[in-house]
Amino acid sequence: MRSITLKLVLAFLAVSLVGIAWMAVSAGQITERVFGSYLDAHNQGALINRLSDYYTINDGWGGVEAFIISQSFVNEFGRGFVLTGEKGSIIFPDSRGFPEDQRLRQKMGDEVPIFVDGQAVGTIITGSNRLFERPFVAEIFNRFYRNMLIGALGAIVVSLLLGLFLARTLTRTLRELKAATRAVAKGDLTQRVTIRSHDELGDLALSVNKMTADLEHSRDLRRKMIADIAHDLRTPLSVILGHAEALNEGALPPNSDTFYIIHDEAQRLNRLVEDLRTLSLSDAGELPLSRTFVSLEELLERVVAAYTPRARQKNIALQVHLAPSLPEVSIDQDRMIQVLGNLLDNALRYTPVDGSITLSAGCSSDHVELCVQDSGPGIPAEDLPFVFDRFYRGDKSRRRGEGGSGLGLAIAKSIVELHGGVIRVESEPGKGVVFIIELLDVC
Repeated sequence: MRSITLKLVLAFLAVSLVGIAWMAVSAGQITERVFGSYLDAHNQGALINRLSDYYTINDGWGGVEAFIISQSFVNEFGRGFVLTGEKGSIIFPDSRGFPEDQRLRQKMGDEVPIFVDGQAVGTIITGSNRLFERPFVAEIFNRFYRNMLIGALGAIVVSLLLGLFLARTLTRTLRELKAATRAVAKGDLTQRVTIRSHDELGDLALSVNKMTADLEHSRDLRRKMIADIAHDLRTPLSVILGHAEALNEGALPPNSDTFYIIHDEAQRLNRLVEDLRTLSLSDAGELPLSRTFVSLEELLERVVAAYTPRARQKNIALQVHLAPSLPEVSIDQDRMIQVLGNLLDNALRYTPVDGSITLSAGCSSDHVELCVQDSGPGIPAEDLPFVFDRFYRGDKSRRRGEGGSGLGLAIAKSIVELHGGVIRVESEPGKGVVFIIELLDVC
């Protein structure tokens, strides 16, 4: 019983057997009742007509007992009956051995009057039905039940075949899912399950396909991330090693410029390692948050003050817009400054000279919204879904040359989500970029 196909086949067969048995019993009982009623009505009418004719011809019931016996009415009628006269006296069968009239009526069944010229001249009192005591009726029903049995056996065979077909059809997707999950467990992430229906099995196949696609995407991102980490580590390490060897060999003078280059590349390495550590802690759910109630106005002013010198170097206007009556919010101030700093760093990198960057804060009934908007060239539509991926670079050569690690937006996303919020980006080419942070349940 380990096979679900066998279980489904047996279930279909059990349901079919119960249904066929119930239908057979019901059909037999209904057929007996209907046929018996029809036969009784037909024979009763014939009996009354013949007894009426007898009464008319003989002008009374004299000798009717012999007439009834000679005509085999009892066998034809299939149930016992009593013929009474006008005053209720028993005419047939012989009144001797029968109870009195009232007790007879209580014991027997229906009473049907016999009319001659509109006057009741007697009554037929029917007894219990003896349908199967009539040989021709018994033969009819023997044939009926024999044919019903043959039909029931045929229906069972058809049910078994249909159950087997339906079970294999229903479990086909399950077998494919089993094969796909085994392939995925062995490392083959190209497996996909064909979606043949839009029911629960179809939803399950769709979910498995999405899971496999996500795993494949994550694997590709991991490989790309490893390659990017190796590239970003190799460049500063090469510079440091090259300058150290040149200093050791006397090819470079040990002056402040040489040491500044070595220190700057070491700082770049330190930032990359710290960013990777932050992401690692966030992925493990171990990045600590020290929540305190913070004024949004002070938060934004602190971030703007830190980046104002860089903005002035490019003649970029750095502005703050605050909605009135902003509440204090429960956040990790240092982590949120890190988020806004990463967004501002990204904006300053791509906003042209004489451009503008605006930080804004607003509050609705259920969330606080922070925005960083710039007047840069914008992000192409094909790059928007990937801007928060680690090491993703829409303009690879430019970003590496400008020193970006490719982790800033990924770190911002992870910190915002740790706060129970969401971050999204909106952009149109040539119209700048706006990053929107929505923080829930922080007031």
